[in-house]
Amino acid sequence: MNKAAKEVVREFYHADILNDNSVLNRFFHPEMVLIWNSADGLTIMNRDDLVEFFLEIKRTYHDLRIEVSHLLEDDGHVTVRYKYYVKTIENPDEELGIAHFIAIWEIKDGKMYRGYQVSQPVTDKDDTNESYHKVKV
Repeated sequence: MNKAAKEVVREFYHADILNDNSVLNRFFHPEMVLIWNSADGLTIMNRDDLVEFFLEIKRTYHDLRIEVSHLLEDDGHVTVRYKYYVKTIENPDEELGIAHFIAIWEIKDGKMYRGYQVSQPVTDKDDTNESYHKVKV
């Protein structure tokens, strides 16, 4: 029995990406593509690119925490709004918010198959205490 699309996405964003080496294989479809609009422009990444991206995150940070504020499903597509928090290797006692994200995922064969993501870095003007409370997860 296949899991609901929303459950697949929920489990991925709650997984321990930095310490559990099975996460990416369990959740990423072999033909996965992520179309990502960021402050640097448009980036199109396949599964191997994302695996390398998370390996770099693992090498760079002591810890990564993802805070999900919205998780909505509509006709097999799942929208997730979240924020990345990190602890650096140099200062593992301080957690920093680094970026806001909204992504829409299509699930195929029980795995994340096609993603559309928009992100922006955290700035001093962010009011994350008021705007980032959980709404519908």
